[in-house]
Amino acid sequence: MKITIDIECTPHEARSFFGLPNVEPMQDALVAQMQERLSRYLDASDPEALMRLWLPEGVKGFGQMQEQFWRQFFSSVAPPEPSPAKKPEKKG
Repeated sequence: MKITIDIECTPHEARSFFGLPNVEPMQDALVAQMQERLSRYLDASDPEALMRLWLPEGVKGFGQMQEQFWRQFFSSVAPPEPSPAKKPEKKG
């Protein structure tokens, strides 16, 4: 036997039914505080400094990674070059 019950209620109604605290005012205050701090930080920083902070060597590292990718790609596609035959050295 299977019984299904569908209950339609808002999150606030569900919290009060289960006896959970309403954390909405605290969450709103924290989000507002975080937004204010982030706004102050971004206003004080210049975009170039932020990019250096977020991507210190990222662009250079990406270029190196791309070069390595192409090197490996072309080495797997191109036939290997024959190695030159070594000539015996003459001692004299």
